[in-house]
Amino acid sequence: MSRRTVVIGAGLAGLLAAAALSAAVDEVIVLERDDLPDGPAHRRGLPQGRHAHLLMTGGLAAMEELLPGAGLRGRLLAAGAHEIPLASGMLAYSPEGWLRRWRRDGPHMLTCTRALLDWVVRRAVLDLPGVTLRRAEARGLAGDAGRVTGVRIAAGEGETDLDADLVVDASGRGSRLPHWLAALGVPGVRERTVDAGLVNATRLYRVPEGAERFPLTVVQADPYAGRPGRSGMVLPVEDGRWMVSLAGTRGGEPPADPEGFLRYTLDLPDPIVGRLIAGAEPLTDVHVSRSTSNVRRYVERARRWPERFVVLGDALATFNPAYGQGMSVAALGARVLGREVRRGGVDVPGLARRVRRGVARPVDAAWAMAVSQDVRYPGVRGGRPNPADHLVAAYTRRLTRTATGSYPAAAALWDVTSLRTGPGRLLRPDTLLATLGGPALPPAAEPPLTPGERATLRALERAARVDA
Repeated sequence: MSRRTVVIGAGLAGLLAAAALSAAVDEVIVLERDDLPDGPAHRRGLPQGRHAHLLMTGGLAAMEELLPGAGLRGRLLAAGAHEIPLASGMLAYSPEGWLRRWRRDGPHMLTCTRALLDWVVRRAVLDLPGVTLRRAEARGLAGDAGRVTGVRIAAGEGETDLDADLVVDASGRGSRLPHWLAALGVPGVRERTVDAGLVNATRLYRVPEGAERFPLTVVQADPYAGRPGRSGMVLPVEDGRWMVSLAGTRGGEPPADPEGFLRYTLDLPDPIVGRLIAGAEPLTDVHVSRSTSNVRRYVERARRWPERFVVLGDALATFNPAYGQGMSVAALGARVLGREVRRGGVDVPGLARRVRRGVARPVDAAWAMAVSQDVRYPGVRGGRPNPADHLVAAYTRRLTRTATGSYPAAAALWDVTSLRTGPGRLLRPDTLLATLGGPALPPAAEPPLTPGERATLRALERAARVDA
């Protein structure tokens, strides 16, 4: 008997869900209400699409498992993405000072525009047998409180039901999940929102001549200072461009005008972002976005849940984009779905329950990392630090301080932030011992640049003075 699944949403989570299902069913229909660009271009429905995105090690590994024959990493690199080793290829100013760079292996991340990543993944998924993309708006779920049997879609002036053996809601931050469940008679799912009021501002620049190999540079926000968090990043992306993304929490928002944008970079806790771009050629206006709150739907705790229905990606949880976790969490969730489907098929009883519980694990890890920081900023809405948060913050600060001069501590931070391992990595005996011992090397008084990078930075500053 033919098996059909329907995925709502053709964003990254929806495409990866389609990849997870393609080998187990005859047909996967991906529904998308918006027109999708025929190439790597920004699209509607993706409020953070113009800002910095980091594809972490854990997320890339999950994507490659879902698309084993696609050569995803190679496709992205061939299209201009950059592979950044966290140990040596990144300049990072943390709330405890500069992290040193180490000539050792460790996790990597890929950097490119979100438009390029989506385009490469979409092409790879739509090449899979049985996967089709249909322009349609989902209006609700068909079925009842015990089982979902399809998706109700807009059809002319009315609606029609598209039957399915499994439905995946990957419709993103704007998902109508609570209303759809209520219409089936399923009680409401508990939600929580933690909103630090973060605003993103991003501008693309041409990489200055001679700076093509300058490392990714980030000045992180300080959640412990008792004032608004302010951060900035210079991210190498395809086509010889730098993506410069600024972020500020409530009361410290970056401006949208070009002069204010540059002033903001120079006023960060370290001015290196401004020093890099002061003389660089801007290629775009400043794009601003405010869709940045952390929102969590605790579907794994729901007492009642219909069979044959799964929620993934931003429809399940969204995170402050400053932490670079959303894409990787979506990929890890789709991998959970893929493994469960391969184990028993799409119509095995209990599939939805097992996926809900499995997907909750990467969501929990990312949520704890994001929210434990955001609740500390002034004016945050939806949470305050509790005793457990204070304890975690004390340990995290000590670990970060140690990581400024200790490879074992830095490696633990990279493993967790890249989602290569879970938070338990921070409590391993070697990490605990390193943290208790403190940094083996003194704090760096200036950015840990190579002689060549230092010369490049000086040349950029001279050029900026000449232009001024």
